[in-house]
Amino acid sequence: MAKILTVLYPDPVDGYPPRYARDGIPFISSYPGGQTTPSPQGLDFTPGELVGCVSGELGLRPFLQSRGHTLVVTADKEGPDSVLDHELRDSDVLISQPFWPAYLTPDRVRRAPRLKLAITAGIGSDHVDLPSAIEHDITVAEITYSNSISVSEHAVMQILALVHNYLPGHEWVTTRQGWNVADSVARNYDLEGMDVGVFGAGRIGMAVLRRLRPFDVKLHYNDVHRLQPDVERELGLTWHENVRSLAAAVDVLSIHAPLHAKTVNLFDDELLGMMKRGSYIVNTARALIVDRDAVVRALERGHLAGYAGDVWYPEPPEEGHPWRTMPHEGMTPHVAGAPLSAQARYAAGVREILECWFDHRPIRQEYLIVEGGRLAGTGARSYTV
Repeated sequence: MAKILTVLYPDPVDGYPPRYARDGIPFISSYPGGQTTPSPQGLDFTPGELVGCVSGELGLRPFLQSRGHTLVVTADKEGPDSVLDHELRDSDVLISQPFWPAYLTPDRVRRAPRLKLAITAGIGSDHVDLPSAIEHDITVAEITYSNSISVSEHAVMQILALVHNYLPGHEWVTTRQGWNVADSVARNYDLEGMDVGVFGAGRIGMAVLRRLRPFDVKLHYNDVHRLQPDVERELGLTWHENVRSLAAAVDVLSIHAPLHAKTVNLFDDELLGMMKRGSYIVNTARALIVDRDAVVRALERGHLAGYAGDVWYPEPPEEGHPWRTMPHEGMTPHVAGAPLSAQARYAAGVREILECWFDHRPIRQEYLIVEGGRLAGTGARSYTV
């Protein structure tokens, strides 16, 4: 019998379960491109329920207990005395989320001799040290495509919120109890006609480009793999061979590249300085792709008109993190990939992986990052920067 340690974000402050706004969610059977959604043998939750928090347990407890396994669920993941560190020592499986990551460091891997499977409930496994996973023969898997469209919708929302100065306008009529039209529109523009760029045209980046096309913007992108000519013609895309060319050309830049050695702190003072004065950045990829303090400086001196993002480092960030108070920001906690719609898919995907693992059946190839001590397919790319 196995011990499954699951690290999830805390319950709602008003208690669990919440009072849901809708009675259900639309059924989706496949993603763009044809990949099917997760197909476990069973589910012990109703799609549309909040399963990503501690009490939600990803809907796994009845399934695991029926098979005699032990499930431990916690939100306590920081420090040597955390529940994560205490329980990891004899765990066989670790489940975590990008939104409340259990950082699986080399030290933690060394102190978890029984660990053989690390699952990301969602997409993006950079909180797992992959070389250590390979060295210790740990399989790493994630629920590919489960929340890609969710993130793309969030990115488009944040682009519009920044350009139209939505959040300050909302604040005038709520927190400030005013009706300050002039203040609300003094930084409010139309997106129409702007040059909008995407850094990283994978699943999420492509979904963003397709969703922005109807806004009559001029679309740009940079990716290590240039798209097919027919796709470029269909969307009216301009390809840039490096990120510097892209950054200098656009009014709005949406970041969708993976985090790796070539993208860490890529958007520093120099690169931000190459962007047009009054540009906007939206980052729903990983916080470390931008230099934290360089972003603050660019906003404070007025070079950037706005920065919105959904990703921080570390997560959760400390109370005094400068992005909480910098001007002209539209930050959210790491929620872009965690709508209730996406939770139904990534929770089902976790169940599917566990069913395969315990039944000694192959895990879907598109879910695998590391398998059997070898890299199976991280999707990490080397960008020309």
